[in-house]
Amino acid sequence: MGRSREFDEAAVLTGAMHIFRKQGYQAASIRDLEEATGLKGGSIYHAFGDKAGLFDAAFGHYNRTVLEGRIERFAPPGSGLRGLRELFLSLLHEPDDASLGCLITNMAVEFGGGVNPHPRVEAALGLLRTTFRLRLGEPPTFARDADGAKADRTAIRLLAFYQGLLVLIRGGEGKAALRLAIEDEFNQLETLL
Repeated sequence: MGRSREFDEAAVLTGAMHIFRKQGYQAASIRDLEEATGLKGGSIYHAFGDKAGLFDAAFGHYNRTVLEGRIERFAPPGSGLRGLRELFLSLLHEPDDASLGCLITNMAVEFGGGVNPHPRVEAALGLLRTTFRLRLGEPPTFARDADGAKADRTAIRLLAFYQGLLVLIRGGEGKAALRLAIEDEFNQLETLL
């Protein structure tokens, strides 16, 4: 029987997640990860195998706590276009006004698309696309879109807009201007109903 972990796994994964968000995978050193997690290098390797294992666990933690949590809070099933608007506006309010950026967006850029996209990036983008598509399919949104083609195209456009917003936020774009852009986008979508 293996030893139980003697650390708060959620706290460790949150610390690692913030380092990877801020610095990226390649630039994050074991020393940075030790400082962020409170674990020594040997403990990191023992608990997660290596830096890649810690990254994978931290990315999974991000997807569960940040991405899925945000969707559940702002765009739960049945919230339709109103929920999507709230989800997009929520991007303007990062906890503690930090500007660490989105781990999904940052890693999509760092790892590049290529033939084999990172599975965590691919899963997260897929969850966003699916969420957008499902909320767009909720009445009264695109009620006359019998085959769903318009909702599919709109979901892809919203995914591009969502990711673009995250890049602009990380780049320091003024949030007032981004808020107006979000409001304009959703006001236009409402006219299509």
